[in-house]
Amino acid sequence: MSKALFHDHAEHFEAIILDLGGVLLNLDYGATSKAFKAHATGDFDALFAQASQSDLFDRLETGKISPADFREALRELGFAMNDDELDSCWNAMLLDLPASRLDYIDELCMRSGLILLSNTNEIHIQRFEEAMKAKGQWDRFSGCFVEMYYSSRIGKRKPDISTFKWVLEDNGLSAGEVLFIDDTLQHVEGARAAGLTAYHLQKGEEIADLFG
Repeated sequence: MSKALFHDHAEHFEAIILDLGGVLLNLDYGATSKAFKAHATGDFDALFAQASQSDLFDRLETGKISPADFREALRELGFAMNDDELDSCWNAMLLDLPASRLDYIDELCMRSGLILLSNTNEIHIQRFEEAMKAKGQWDRFSGCFVEMYYSSRIGKRKPDISTFKWVLEDNGLSAGEVLFIDDTLQHVEGARAAGLTAYHLQKGEEIADLFG
């Protein structure tokens, strides 16, 4: 799908659904793997990868287990660390949200309603929100969105078609009124299957590039 399709047309969509990690927030999955390897002997790479998660991470991401249960499960798997150490390793993948992106979504939300839809978990949510508040950016960021949906809190996640339909229904939207932007191809395919216009954001691309 050509980026030119969205040039100066944000206002043509009733809502734009944005992913968080990889679209707004910079991520480095390898940083979490390196952090665990530096602190423990368990084979973390066998448990976690961006494209294929074990059931443990699936359950954390959909709110089926608590952060405390997640930490205990990691310890049982050989990661003998305290809570703070585990959280520090797990959060290592979370990098920064550049000021230029915050500036742009602040502008974009004046042209179209923005919705955040993220596959994430409570440990990451807490760290992200704390970091934004420490920079004095949280109120500005959260104020850009009509709704903010985290998979661990709604018990639903991408790329399930039912998740997209639920978001549409919760906001009184029809699929044809919505643009979805995500950096994970299977999420984009799920959105398209649900009838949304969807764009697969490539590495190095910025959402500002899509609208001109």
